[in-house]
Amino acid sequence: MDLALRDRVALVTGGAKGVGAGISRVLVECGATVVACGRRPPEALPAGVEFAVADVRDAEQVRALVDGIVARHGRLDVLVNNAGGAPFTEAATASPRLHAKVVELNLLAPLLVGQAANAVMQRQEQGGAIVMVSSVSGHRASPGTAAYGAAKAGLDNLVASLAVEWAPKVRVNSVVAGMVRTEQAHLHYGDDAGIAAVAATVPLGRLAEPDDIGRCVAFLASPLASYVSGATLLAHGGGEVPAFLAAANVEREPQ
Repeated sequence: MDLALRDRVALVTGGAKGVGAGISRVLVECGATVVACGRRPPEALPAGVEFAVADVRDAEQVRALVDGIVARHGRLDVLVNNAGGAPFTEAATASPRLHAKVVELNLLAPLLVGQAANAVMQRQEQGGAIVMVSSVSGHRASPGTAAYGAAKAGLDNLVASLAVEWAPKVRVNSVVAGMVRTEQAHLHYGDDAGIAAVAATVPLGRLAEPDDIGRCVAFLASPLASYVSGATLLAHGGGEVPAFLAAANVEREPQ
């Protein structure tokens, strides 16, 4: 199905690796001109993706990033706020500085980049689309990454507010990503056996691939979703099998 993204210009924050690389790849495959950004140049880029150095937490760098894209390509049609993350740290011992940095990157930076993109999109005849990459951590307990989960919950609420404020020119949505198998999956889940064990807790029996999230983003960015705004699209493979089902001592009929 043609997503009608040819000749569209997209910015993907953190779009050079992990989930961001999958998003960038899919948007290029759909015909978009894609600019990825990050704090430092990557060792490799998905084919066909441009790169710009920018810290999305810095207002001046964000302004220069968006102005540079418009100067080169004449427009900005799609923003994907993907940059984010947090180290595993228990909330009781994490420093106030760490908590502040996590919230800044995962909540305030998307708002900052969104403001700059919206200013451009409001002037365009066709407006634009903003997609936030959120997380299941914002919709369930997030032990070890409490500030991250709280920031992602805030991000989904931000989506609902911006979708009202910036309509009708700009649509704003989020993809709530579940567990994704990236090049750093072993840091979160261990070796191959650990990754397989974690995947078995997902109803669909596997972790997402970065391109799975990319396809959800591409849909929300496309004209096919022209009446979708203020929405959260769950991309988590069915969620997680409730722990009580494994713990309960009850015989069940096979499905």
